[in-house]
Amino acid sequence: MSETSGRVLTEAEKARMERNRIKALHLRQAKLVAHPYQKKNVNAIAGEDSIIKVQGTKYIDSGGGFLLEQPVISTPSLQSVSKEIESGAPSTDIVQVSNDAITIPVNFEECLDCGDAFVESYLFSNFGYAVCDKCRDPDDRHALITRTEAKAEYLLKDCDFDSREPPLRYISRKNPHNVRWGEMKLYLLMQVEQRAMEVWGSEEELSRQHELREEKREVTKVKKYNKHMKQLRMEMRSSLFTKETKSTHVHEFGPDTYNEDDDNYTHACTTCNYTETYEKM
Repeated sequence: MSETSGRVLTEAEKARMERNRIKALHLRQAKLVAHPYQKKNVNAIAGEDSIIKVQGTKYIDSGGGFLLEQPVISTPSLQSVSKEIESGAPSTDIVQVSNDAITIPVNFEECLDCGDAFVESYLFSNFGYAVCDKCRDPDDRHALITRTEAKAEYLLKDCDFDSREPPLRYISRKNPHNVRWGEMKLYLLMQVEQRAMEVWGSEEELSRQHELREEKREVTKVKKYNKHMKQLRMEMRSSLFTKETKSTHVHEFGPDTYNEDDDNYTHACTTCNYTETYEKM
């Protein structure tokens, strides 16, 4: 009985491995094409006379001024594959087609919830979270959250998503509110919560940061309100000014007084304390 990763494989896993092996063989046979312009049977179209051998390599004269290399395909037939399955030969995790074929390893992941082995799943393919599709709970534990909501709820910055190792994986979706807006980035909620714990350390610290930011918002609102009220008061006071109060004061001088010692004249304003001294020519 074969073992993979130190444990015994079940019958369902063996059957799945056989299906994957046959699928890999079919894909391999479909990809073995010598030239993109070559038909399925070049020898039948061009004829055996058009085959030219140059330094041990066979080429086919296309008749258009260039040569096509003759394909050499060495793959097992479907009959041999079916006989191997019917004979009950033990399955392996690596598919070997021919000496120059590509080996395709089949890696199994273990579900973190149920413990079953699986090859791929929605959460593992998009977010690298090892949970199979049958255990996925998209409405609760495995819900998705937008980047904007995650930054507001968990007080994260852009560097926490992109620069901190490892960067959080996401999927892009069209904005449901307006298709002309930018695409939304959806993150796995469980991974966002883990990243928030790495940044803040605990849920108590995250709650305290929320309270501090709420207090800052209240102080900002009060300052903005006081500034707005001060501006309204200034506008109200300025509306009480009349045109006369804003005009320049004009002096109204009284009679002149002659000063014999200095040989000049002095007169004072009758409405203010201004005094002017001058000389008469």
